[in-house]
Amino acid sequence: MANPIPAGYEGITPYLIVPSAIEAIEVYKKAFDAETVMMLPGPVEGTTMHAEIKVFGNMLMLSDENPEWGCSGPKAIGGTPVALHIYVDDVDAAFKKALDAGFTEAMPLMDAFWGDRFGKLKDPFGHEWSLATHTVDLSPEEIQVGAQKFMEEMQ
Repeated sequence: MANPIPAGYEGITPYLIVPSAIEAIEVYKKAFDAETVMMLPGPVEGTTMHAEIKVFGNMLMLSDENPEWGCSGPKAIGGTPVALHIYVDDVDAAFKKALDAGFTEAMPLMDAFWGDRFGKLKDPFGHEWSLATHTVDLSPEEIQVGAQKFMEEMQ
């Protein structure tokens, strides 16, 4: 009997829609050392019906946009309400590597009030990624004080 939850697919597996999964996989390889797990070609040469890659040990599924199937990426619909968050060992190095791979900075790296070094990027396909390295363990009370100070500085 097959395992109802395949190994490596525990938890939530994000699924991204992009104009070209082939291009996206190459960008994610450059940015995050992603590994291709599988790829199903689409009906037209050079297209992808479905692909799976590993990014920092986590599964990520993606496919090409296909309006006939109701699949549109963030640029086609004017943005995305979703961000992918990844903790890494060295956020400064990972952030630079992603920028060098074609991502753009959405929020510069900062030492965040909740104890992470944190920043946001947008990939060339319109998806938002946040990267962080946890640097300080803080109590909920300490985080609340930091949040209050942050909000006051924002005004």
